[in-house]
Amino acid sequence: MKNVTDSFVSLVHWPFAGSFGFNTDILATNPINLSIVLGVLIFFGKGVLSDLLDNRKLKILNTIRNSEELQGGAIERLEKARARLRKVETEADQFRAKGYSEIEREKWNLINSTSKTLEELENYKNETIHFEQQRAINQVRQRVFQQALQAALGTLNSCLNKELHLRTISANIGIFGAMKEITD
Repeated sequence: MKNVTDSFVSLVHWPFAGSFGFNTDILATNPINLSIVLGVLIFFGKGVLSDLLDNRKLKILNTIRNSEELQGGAIERLEKARARLRKVETEADQFRAKGYSEIEREKWNLINSTSKTLEELENYKNETIHFEQQRAINQVRQRVFQQALQAALGTLNSCLNKELHLRTISANIGIFGAMKEITD
């Protein structure tokens, strides 16, 4: 490296030879400087750059591989979750169907039992009404009978004298006597 820099330094001290010569102005020789710098960088930095690129390539490949493994695991878990979801949906549909049929059965049971209860209540009501009618009829009969009896007694008492009373007693005794003869 020292030889390369010495040759550039010695060029600075050369005299100008008319129109042909070396341009010793470092700023004016940018393309040459850049090509030298690039050459040095390529020569010495090729290994480092290659190692950096290889390391980066390995990291990218590992990341891709890990991502593919994670994707495969995620797809597998997704399929399992979908299978479980289908199973749960099927069970939910079965429970729903059983629930609807159970509700329908309970509804009909309730309707039937309510119908029977209403029928029994209707029968009980009718029996109660009939019983109350009979009781009212009996009370009216008793009242009518009592009033008729009182009226008859009143009529008898007003019409009955001793002679009529004795004839009634005699007639009744005669009836009892005739009944006794028939039974003997």
